Amino acid sequence: MPMLDPTTEYFEGLGRRGHERRLEAVSGILRFDLRRDHGTDHWLVAIEKGNVTVSRECNPADLILRADGGVFDLIASGVTHPVAAWLRNELTLEGDQRLSALFVRTLPERPGVRHRRRPVGEGRAAR
Repeated sequence: MPMLDPTTEYFEGLGRRGHERRLEAVSGILRFDLRRDHGTDHWLVAIEKGNVTVSRECNPADLILRADGGVFDLIASGVTHPVAAWLRNELTLEGDQRLSALFVRTLPERPGVRHRRRPVGEGRAAR
């Protein structure tokens, strides 16, 4: 089985989840246009009151996010925060930018970063 890039893993995993409780209050369609050597990859994420579907279509969307595929690999793996990429103009948004908060809620946490509200040692076995 070939190894998947972080972007494919992220979108396929998101599609398998099916329902996201954190997204129940919102609906919208986000399209990701990611530039690669071979052209542009498209990912369409439709959210309907928490129900999430993912496809590879290039359909109209409420929000279009554009980035280099390598940059998005870093975002999808939690290494780069999308706001930082946006501030560096590595990620652009077109359309209803309020929906970008939906996308951020679905991303993995940065590797090795402790959640600011989680006390140190929480979730670890006592020694």
